Amino acid sequence: MATIAGITGNQYVPGTDVYDDAKYQYATSTYGKERDLNPGLIVQPKTKEDIVLTLKYAKEKNIAVAIKTGGHQYSGASSTSAPNIQLDLETSFRKATDRTIFEKDGKSYARTSVSWSLGEFNAWLTEHQLFVPHGQCTEVHLGGHVQTGGYGQLARSFGLFGDHVLSLEIIDTDGNFKEVTKATDADLFWAFLGGSPGNLGVLTHFTIQVHRDRDYAGSRGMKALYFYDTETLRRLINILVEMSDNDAFPRNYDLCVSVLSSAFPLLDLWPGLDEWMARAHPELYGKDGVIAWPRTIIVYAQWVPFKSGDVCDFSWFDRIREGSDWVLGDSAVEEKPMSQLTGDWIFRNVREFEHPYVKRTYTTRSRTLAADKWADWVVERIDAVVGPEHNRCWLSAQLQCFGGRNSMFTRNAGNGTAYSWRDTSIGCTMDCFHTDETKDRAEDWQKVNDQEAIGPHGVFSKEDRRVLWGSYGDWNLDAVWNTYFEDRAKYEKLQQIRKRVDPYGIFTPNPFCVKRAD
Repeated sequence: MATIAGITGNQYVPGTDVYDDAKYQYATSTYGKERDLNPGLIVQPKTKEDIVLTLKYAKEKNIAVAIKTGGHQYSGASSTSAPNIQLDLETSFRKATDRTIFEKDGKSYARTSVSWSLGEFNAWLTEHQLFVPHGQCTEVHLGGHVQTGGYGQLARSFGLFGDHVLSLEIIDTDGNFKEVTKATDADLFWAFLGGSPGNLGVLTHFTIQVHRDRDYAGSRGMKALYFYDTETLRRLINILVEMSDNDAFPRNYDLCVSVLSSAFPLLDLWPGLDEWMARAHPELYGKDGVIAWPRTIIVYAQWVPFKSGDVCDFSWFDRIREGSDWVLGDSAVEEKPMSQLTGDWIFRNVREFEHPYVKRTYTTRSRTLAADKWADWVVERIDAVVGPEHNRCWLSAQLQCFGGRNSMFTRNAGNGTAYSWRDTSIGCTMDCFHTDETKDRAEDWQKVNDQEAIGPHGVFSKEDRRVLWGSYGDWNLDAVWNTYFEDRAKYEKLQQIRKRVDPYGIFTPNPFCVKRAD
């Protein structure tokens, strides 16, 4: 395929080593053969004008453009097949002028490009004693993150990353530069934030409200590690369930429980852990001095004050900390500025395990998980993978409380964004990594989870409720629209918006998108 005349950035065509490196993304290990993730051309624009030329070329050739910022989309939706083009924005907008902080009417805001990683963005805000809720994967980039919500540790206390967006700077299908707000185009603003990521225009920058450390003085967090055992895991999940089943649980608290199989690189979570491990558990180190990282449970617990008189219930932390093997910091429950706590919650590794995966992210609105004995069920299912030694499957599981009538995740429903399932009480991610030889084992394990957890008699959710950032299964979104969106009316509204803003099909590079209305 020919390159595009006039573009100042890099262009890569198939058949070269640099093309193979550029096309790689998180989903390649799993879907690189099953799905054609081989664009006819990769364009890495340096300027907005390069993007305009790419879109003009695509329109002339009647081909489509897939948009990538970090390449972390689990289903491979930020890629495409030939003759379509991949527009790679990872390095496009990284000048000093591509991010700035400003004050207006006593509030703080940040304007940023989509080309920064989450780790970079968090560090930049922390330098200014500012923070915003966001996810936990350091190499996720802001473009996809904001469009799919930005789910993370602060979801109950502050809501989603995308809940804080004020304006979106886009390039539309005809190459026009536009600023989209609730005032200028409420429907497109709504659709961009939770509707059909990458299929409505090219997002280059956005402005977001951020929070100041000084407004939440006294915030506290605890990051605890436990060597894996089922009784500890059951106790911790029961605390999570108790929190989730209580609709009146205070907004101040956030809790996330993760389970990681052996061989997970724990130093990416805890700088300094290696020194402690060497003293406390020398038996984990081989003759060559290299540690064999054990199976672990990781807990992130947080409390933040919102008004004068808010008092932290330390007994809640004490119950969680019981039996922990290591806690980050000088004290069990550290008082820290929120900007620093948000950094503590980030996973610093690029991916959990260097293997293909069978992914699942479930959500539920159940308030009867204790009565339904979901904790017992999920511990048993986790142990089926994590418990056996040398089964050549590795689990990365994360369970988090989102709901309750005081939760900002819940209260932000109807705020002008399209993020789905705002009545979620708990989110549950269970990703099973495998070798080529153990793929059937991982798939069979997930099939049992699907059958027992989801559906009319499911122990976790009576409905199949998925999230765009954690997509899995059928790549044809139109065939499973009801698992990502609450009702047909919402989906049809998105279809009409897609028809309006993508009349030529330029932003329809693969099946994982809202289908344009006829």
